[in-house]
Amino acid sequence: MKRTIVKEPAVLLLLVAVSLLFSAIDPVADRLTWFLETVPVMLGLVLVIWSRPVFPLTPLLYRLLALHAIILIIGGYYTYAEVPLFNWLRDSLDLTRNHYDRIGHLAQGFIPAILAREILLRRSPLAPGGWLLLTVTSVCLAFSAFYEMIEWWTALISEEASAAFLGTQGDIWDTQWDMFLALTGALLSQLLLGGVHDRQLTTLQRDGF
Repeated sequence: MKRTIVKEPAVLLLLVAVSLLFSAIDPVADRLTWFLETVPVMLGLVLVIWSRPVFPLTPLLYRLLALHAIILIIGGYYTYAEVPLFNWLRDSLDLTRNHYDRIGHLAQGFIPAILAREILLRRSPLAPGGWLLLTVTSVCLAFSAFYEMIEWWTALISEEASAAFLGTQGDIWDTQWDMFLALTGALLSQLLLGGVHDRQLTTLQRDGF
């Protein structure tokens, strides 16, 4: 069992790296949009590899980060407004838009919440409880707001990439929905996964990390 756990981050890393490579070969989106959507994955891969020897993460967090990377890669390959499965759902259910970007912004709160929680519990005086919940949620909202600013700056710099990168699909409340979904994801993540996360953190601490 221990050997399997040790190898799992490497398997997840390989899965993400291969997915990123294949998405770069001939993306449906234009090349600039693909880069803008997947650059967080590239930076994340570097950080995970660099930090692994000195600051290994919990198995839960490695799995969530890999899932988030795949979500971003799919969005970068197709653009968030044109992911085929969600186009099919839009047409089949008579929806007004492709909702893949809603999944992306829910994940933008759900997954970074565990990352922020892990760093704060391991590198700050905070302990599980109300203040940790508030701080982690605030960090996720700040990150989501900053990402909305990046989208705004991109729209100002490049009109060509702005429509695909922003993915508003004509919704004037898109930014507010993005922030709300990030907030929802951050709260759900902590409430649903907090107990599992605490147990895995205890195991890491017992192993000397």
